[in-house]
Amino acid sequence: MIADLGRRTETGAFTRTRRTRRTAALRGLVRETRLDPASFIYPLFVTHGSDVRQPISSMPGQYRLSLDQLGAEARELRSLGVRAVLLFGIPSSKDPEGTEGYSPDGIVQQAVRVLKDADPDLAVICDICLCEYTDHGHCGLLSPTGEVLNDDSLPLLAQMAVTCAEAGADMVAPSDMMDGRIGAIREALDERGLTETALMAYSAKYASAFYGPFREAADSAPQFGDRLGYQMDPPNAREALREVEADEAEQADIVMVKPALAYLDIIRQVRDRTDLPVAAYNVSGEYSMLKAAIANGWLDEERVILETLTSIRRAGADILITYHAKEAARWLASND
Repeated sequence: MIADLGRRTETGAFTRTRRTRRTAALRGLVRETRLDPASFIYPLFVTHGSDVRQPISSMPGQYRLSLDQLGAEARELRSLGVRAVLLFGIPSSKDPEGTEGYSPDGIVQQAVRVLKDADPDLAVICDICLCEYTDHGHCGLLSPTGEVLNDDSLPLLAQMAVTCAEAGADMVAPSDMMDGRIGAIREALDERGLTETALMAYSAKYASAFYGPFREAADSAPQFGDRLGYQMDPPNAREALREVEADEAEQADIVMVKPALAYLDIIRQVRDRTDLPVAAYNVSGEYSMLKAAIANGWLDEERVILETLTSIRRAGADILITYHAKEAARWLASND
């Protein structure tokens, strides 16, 4: 008897979980995880020049933008309800110390001022790392033998954070994975009276193969070697929790897991361990592989992107850093 195989209560009736799935209105009523554009952060790549809107070939729909393009971006994001951006800079020149990264007139510092003039209420966040600005492409200073120097790099990272905050950034986001950088940056900000500048730590940043398209976008690939010596080893989970605890102790305001999709389990464990807001970075490779499958007609664009972002929220992320922010915001508005 087929009926006997069903789930029954003590009175013999089925447990009918399908009742609240029957219509869109009912499904919406009981939905456990919701997407909100207010929780999105949209990454922007900024470069020198004028009237520059250069497509990034490996990231369809993403561009390198000159400063004169940023006002329009700010207005579009406001109209979509996306209220935060994360800035990455492409400098005019590079050197071993990454000088433009911490210059008060560097490309990112200029971009902060332009965006704040265009929309003072936009939350502007600066990525803090030397990799885009050094001629060797590593995230810190190098020794004569090519070793990335942890402690010697901290003052430059702190200086970069200070110049971004002085330009008007609401938050700085150190992604370099040098030990002690959260504490060093917090101390430098406080010493300059920038006590209100928030810190979002790339706490569990893995040495991932999913960063490939970003390195084209930001021109930040290392010229030799790799970043396995300072970014996290992908098989490790407990180590991620140690990183989060260290950043929390050094006064991070938000902790982050990067990438997102291959590390949903890490997002969940971090969410269960800390009361701080948890961000997750839906990185370039995750974006590009969906876009490639969509372009080939293999996936339904709207459904797969919203499902992907929902999975990251469901894993425990409060904040989504995603290149899908604009299109997702449009779909969410049209579905209301």
